[in-house]
Amino acid sequence: MTPSALQELVDRCQVLMSHAWMVRTFVKHSEEAEDFPELMTVARTVFDTARALETRVDDPVAYFRMLTKKIGKLRSAAEQFALDAPQASTHTNFVQAVISIRGCVHELEQTLDTARTLQAAQGDSAHTP
Repeated sequence: MTPSALQELVDRCQVLMSHAWMVRTFVKHSEEAEDFPELMTVARTVFDTARALETRVDDPVAYFRMLTKKIGKLRSAAEQFALDAPQASTHTNFVQAVISIRGCVHELEQTLDTARTLQAAQGDSAHTP
Protein backbone atom coordinates (compact mmCIF):
# COMPACT_ATOMS: atom_id res chain seq x y z
CA MET A 1 0.00 0.00 0.00
CA THR A 2 1.28 3.41 -0.85
CA PRO A 3 0.58 6.41 1.36
CA SER A 4 -1.06 8.04 -1.65
CA ALA A 5 -3.64 5.22 -1.88
CA LEU A 6 -4.95 5.99 1.59
CA GLN A 7 -4.80 9.72 0.93
CA GLU A 8 -6.90 9.21 -2.21
CA LEU A 9 -9.50 7.46 -0.05
CA VAL A 10 -9.46 10.41 2.37
CA ASP A 11 -10.00 12.73 -0.59
CA ARG A 12 -12.93 10.57 -1.72
CA CYS A 13 -14.46 10.74 1.76
CA GLN A 14 -14.09 14.51 1.78
CA VAL A 15 -16.07 14.71 -1.47
CA LEU A 16 -18.76 12.52 0.08
CA MET A 17 -18.82 14.68 3.19
CA SER A 18 -19.28 17.76 1.02
CA HIS A 19 -22.46 16.17 -0.33
CA ALA A 20 -23.60 15.40 3.21
CA TRP A 21 -22.83 19.03 4.10
CA MET A 22 -25.20 20.19 1.37
CA VAL A 23 -27.97 18.03 2.85
CA ARG A 24 -27.16 19.62 6.22
CA THR A 25 -27.40 23.09 4.70
CA PHE A 26 -30.69 22.30 2.98
CA VAL A 27 -32.23 20.95 6.19
CA LYS A 28 -30.85 23.73 8.36
CA HIS A 29 -32.34 26.44 6.14
CA SER A 30 -35.63 24.73 5.37
CA GLU A 31 -38.81 26.26 6.76
CA GLU A 32 -39.94 22.76 7.75
CA ALA A 33 -37.13 22.48 10.29
CA GLU A 34 -38.90 25.11 12.39
CA ASP A 35 -41.98 22.89 12.69
CA PHE A 36 -40.03 19.60 12.79
CA PRO A 37 -36.95 20.20 14.97
CA GLU A 38 -36.14 16.48 14.87
CA LEU A 39 -34.90 17.09 11.30
CA MET A 40 -31.97 18.97 12.81
CA THR A 41 -30.46 15.75 14.17
CA VAL A 42 -29.04 14.92 10.76
CA ALA A 43 -27.74 18.47 10.40
CA ARG A 44 -25.97 18.36 13.77
CA THR A 45 -24.54 14.90 13.12
CA VAL A 46 -23.15 15.86 9.70
CA PHE A 47 -21.62 18.97 11.28
CA ASP A 48 -20.02 16.95 14.09
CA THR A 49 -18.67 14.33 11.68
CA ALA A 50 -17.33 16.84 9.16
CA ARG A 51 -15.58 18.91 11.82
CA ALA A 52 -13.99 15.85 13.42
CA LEU A 53 -12.74 14.54 10.09
CA GLU A 54 -11.46 17.81 8.66
CA THR A 55 -8.83 18.07 11.38
CA ARG A 56 -7.32 14.78 10.21
CA VAL A 57 -7.22 15.09 6.40
CA ASP A 58 -3.41 15.06 6.41
CA ASP A 59 -3.21 11.89 8.52
CA PRO A 60 -5.13 9.10 6.77
CA VAL A 61 -4.71 6.59 9.60
CA ALA A 62 -6.17 9.06 12.13
CA TYR A 63 -8.85 10.09 9.61
CA PHE A 64 -10.13 6.55 9.20
CA ARG A 65 -9.89 5.91 12.93
CA MET A 66 -12.16 8.93 13.48
CA LEU A 67 -14.51 7.90 10.67
CA THR A 68 -14.82 4.50 12.34
CA LYS A 69 -15.93 6.26 15.52
CA LYS A 70 -18.42 8.54 13.73
CA ILE A 71 -19.96 6.38 11.01
CA GLY A 72 -22.48 4.60 13.26
CA LYS A 73 -23.95 7.84 14.53
CA LEU A 74 -24.06 9.25 11.01
CA ARG A 75 -25.81 6.10 9.74
CA SER A 76 -28.36 6.31 12.57
CA ALA A 77 -29.02 9.99 11.90
CA ALA A 78 -29.50 9.30 8.19
CA GLU A 79 -31.96 6.50 8.88
CA GLN A 80 -33.89 8.64 11.36
CA PHE A 81 -33.95 11.45 8.81
CA ALA A 82 -35.42 8.98 6.29
CA LEU A 83 -38.27 8.38 8.75
CA ASP A 84 -38.75 12.01 9.79
CA ALA A 85 -38.42 13.79 6.44
CA PRO A 86 -41.65 12.46 4.86
CA GLN A 87 -43.56 13.62 7.92
CA ALA A 88 -42.18 17.12 7.43
CA SER A 89 -42.67 17.27 3.67
CA THR A 90 -43.15 15.03 0.67
CA HIS A 91 -41.57 17.64 -1.59
CA THR A 92 -38.97 16.32 -4.01
CA ASN A 93 -36.24 18.27 -2.18
CA PHE A 94 -36.79 16.18 0.95
CA VAL A 95 -37.08 12.95 -1.02
CA GLN A 96 -33.77 13.71 -2.74
CA ALA A 97 -32.11 14.75 0.53
CA VAL A 98 -32.95 11.35 2.02
CA ILE A 99 -31.53 9.57 -1.02
CA SER A 100 -28.44 11.77 -0.93
CA ILE A 101 -27.59 11.31 2.75
CA ARG A 102 -28.18 7.56 2.54
CA GLY A 103 -25.91 7.41 -0.50
CA CYS A 104 -23.22 9.39 1.30
CA VAL A 105 -23.29 7.05 4.29
CA HIS A 106 -23.22 3.96 2.07
CA GLU A 107 -20.25 5.25 0.07
CA LEU A 108 -18.42 6.34 3.23
CA GLU A 109 -18.87 2.85 4.66
CA GLN A 110 -17.55 1.26 1.47
CA THR A 111 -14.57 3.61 1.39
CA LEU A 112 -13.87 2.87 5.05
CA ASP A 113 -13.93 -0.86 4.27
CA THR A 114 -11.44 -0.30 1.45
CA ALA A 115 -9.18 1.68 3.76
CA ARG A 116 -9.30 -1.09 6.36
CA THR A 117 -8.37 -3.64 3.69
CA LEU A 118 -5.43 -1.52 2.55
CA GLN A 119 -4.25 -1.00 6.11
CA ALA A 120 -4.52 -4.72 6.87
CA ALA A 121 -2.54 -5.53 3.73
CA GLN A 122 0.13 -3.11 4.86
CA GLY A 123 0.22 -4.80 8.24
CA ASP A 124 0.58 -8.21 6.59
CA SER A 125 3.32 -7.02 4.25
CA ALA A 126 5.17 -5.45 7.18
CA HIS A 127 5.60 -8.94 8.65
CA THR A 128 6.73 -10.52 5.38
CA PRO A 129 10.52 -10.60 4.84
